[in-house]
Amino acid sequence: MHGIGVRCSLSGWIVGVAVLSLTLMLAGCGTPGTSEHSGHSGVAPVNYIDIGQVAVVPPAPVVRPDGSTGTWRINCGRNERGLYNSDNLVASPGVAGGAHHFHDYVGNVSTNAFSTDQSLAAADTTCPDDDRSTYYWPVLREPGPGGAAQHDNSADGNMGRILVPASVLLEFRGSPVSSVVEMPRFMRATTGNPHGFSTGGVNTEHVQWTCSGARDRITKEYPRCAPGQQVVRIFDMPSCWNGTTTDSADHRTHLVFPDSSGACRSGTFPVPQLHMEIAYSVTPDSDYTIDSFPEEQHSPVSDHADFVNVMPDSLMDTVVSCINSGQHCGS
Repeated sequence: MHGIGVRCSLSGWIVGVAVLSLTLMLAGCGTPGTSEHSGHSGVAPVNYIDIGQVAVVPPAPVVRPDGSTGTWRINCGRNERGLYNSDNLVASPGVAGGAHHFHDYVGNVSTNAFSTDQSLAAADTTCPDDDRSTYYWPVLREPGPGGAAQHDNSADGNMGRILVPASVLLEFRGSPVSSVVEMPRFMRATTGNPHGFSTGGVNTEHVQWTCSGARDRITKEYPRCAPGQQVVRIFDMPSCWNGTTTDSADHRTHLVFPDSSGACRSGTFPVPQLHMEIAYSVTPDSDYTIDSFPEEQHSPVSDHADFVNVMPDSLMDTVVSCINSGQHCGS
């Protein structure tokens, strides 16, 4: 800065100091309770927030007399096998490495960009009751070496130690306003947007991060949890089906979210809603981030998850009966 001042006029030097001061002041400003850290990839800063600074979420929609209050839980493990790839069968079918980031998989062990309904139906699974569905989401990483599970992808800025989830909850839920109908086999579903940051928040309304001891506080930023608590990602899938197709050109319009009351719009039908909770034991104050496309800069608003239903029809019938009768069942 001194060298610049020597070469410039006094007035120019004063302007330069003023601009620098303003820049430093703005850099220190931000959302109350948030902090910015350089991600472990060094690509760009990402936001973290103390979970205690997050507002309490409003109550869930009121369940009407005709609502379906049951649940069905299925335990497909937490990817102890270390099943990873950078494909996305739902969003980019037929494109090897189309995600440019790694996904965790539970359920169907064969899922990749070239999977077909037939190959999925014939594959092995980590789920009970012959459920060959595939459930997947971007891996979560911390800075540092990862040994056999490292899977660095430095070309796309995804580096560090992959964290194996401490727990994975898969639960199918009903509708607060009506009974649900059977979800067709091979239905594709997606929630969130892997391009959520670069598109300015499009389709990120259902991005949810929280802590194990503060489930009533939901944020779109990476939460800083109290000592002993786990970081939790929550994924709710859309549940209003068009009644005719298992996929659509944009992979979204065949299965959409209900309105704020929980009701499906005209011409769509409520199917069991898949609710997923992925919990991690994160090192305190570590700059953990999700894998992402390079342009997403590891932003938490780019979080997403995908699902392909490969349950046998008989199992889906059992799930629907359990939910509509108000029971809490599981495999």
